[in-house]
Amino acid sequence: MRLEIPDPDYTSSPRAAGNFVLALKLVFGFLVVVWSVFVFDQALDLNLIRFGLRPRDGAGLIGLATTPLLHFDLAHLMANSVPLLIGGTLMLYLFPNASIRVLPVLFVGTSALAWLFARSNTHIGASGLIYGLLAFVFVSGLIRRDLRSVGAALMVWFLYGSMLWGVLPSGAGTSWELHASGLVLGVLCALLFRGWDRPPMKRYAWEDEDDEQTDGFDDDATAPWRMRPETDEEHPWGPRS
Repeated sequence: MRLEIPDPDYTSSPRAAGNFVLALKLVFGFLVVVWSVFVFDQALDLNLIRFGLRPRDGAGLIGLATTPLLHFDLAHLMANSVPLLIGGTLMLYLFPNASIRVLPVLFVGTSALAWLFARSNTHIGASGLIYGLLAFVFVSGLIRRDLRSVGAALMVWFLYGSMLWGVLPSGAGTSWELHASGLVLGVLCALLFRGWDRPPMKRYAWEDEDDEQTDGFDDDATAPWRMRPETDEEHPWGPRS
């Protein structure tokens, strides 16, 4: 399998660094909201868990908006915070345009899918969203095959590969249904948006020489396989290496 190498002039640019910082800030801001909900719930004894997802119950549909924000206890919240920070940052940084479409699908769709088939119980927690994020990043790396995406996929597998067992039916205290829903939607979104957010790739001099040798129709503009080199003005990140 040949891996494409993103252009270092792009990946090391101030713009790329700024995108990473922005992604980190956005995910951290979401975590602040989640932690604030938990603190207020505990401090004021609001019992917000009652607003969680209740499958096949009309009133339980409010969980489509609240499920990722609610957690049973501090251990539950802490277990979800780090993977949410890592998965969310990787997704927003590597796939910013796709993220605008995918994140709402994962946030609402994971709970919606679980509402259809999950056990009759109250389901809460950001774990379904986490499974969707990690599945999207992992599968995207496998099918895109550029070095940066593959590196992110390997990191996800190394850190959270064992979470795959969480989609299997388990004890009453774990919503494996949310996990499975997130995994399915994350994989489907990765396939659907596989052509989005591709960084410019590095080209070497010998690749341009090969193009010149194999292109025998430079003067024939009608040749369907004729390659037209990009100019600096056409390339959105300037000259290629």
